[in-house]
Amino acid sequence: MLQERPKLPQEHLKETDYFIYCLEAVNDIETDVITETQKDLLQLTAQFGIASIHKTCDTIEGLEDSLTVLLSDDHNFKDYEIIYLIINGEGNNVCINDYYYSLQEIAELFEGRLQGKILHFSNAKILDLDEEEAQYFLDITGAKAVSGYGNPFHGIASTQLDKAFFNLFNEDENILEVVEELHQKFYKACKLLDFRMYY
Repeated sequence: MLQERPKLPQEHLKETDYFIYCLEAVNDIETDVITETQKDLLQLTAQFGIASIHKTCDTIEGLEDSLTVLLSDDHNFKDYEIIYLIINGEGNNVCINDYYYSLQEIAELFEGRLQGKILHFSNAKILDLDEEEAQYFLDITGAKAVSGYGNPFHGIASTQLDKAFFNLFNEDENILEVVEELHQKFYKACKLLDFRMYY
């Protein structure tokens, strides 16, 4: 039996001036199953009033298509600042359906098209870039920052810390202040998961 995907009320999207665009890699986009991520995003709306748009992809082309639609000028949602990526991988690459792509390749796909956005990876993927790799990604895409975690999943998902981060950013747009406050309020979780940001 197919489960219907949860839908956010459209009026909620219109009311909010801040929302998250979430892109989740799955094995098969034809399988219409509600993911844990979708449930978490609904909680984000319920808890903090932060709306979200959720898309799935099962190929690099799907990832590109989803972001291209989002980044095109004809969509109604211009006020998102965070692109939330639930994609496996480690270090400087992502893994979609057993294919690995470097962040350099992804940067080149979206050259100059992520102006002012923050790309935030859940801890499904370890984010470990050297200074040169991080700077290359930011320079090529125009992104404001890339954030994520240095420690692997090990049964502890970053979901709660992700939501706290999104909410703090909703209240304050200064990246450095948000990161500082996140570490103050959630010190143990930040240390455990090794929250990191490149900007």
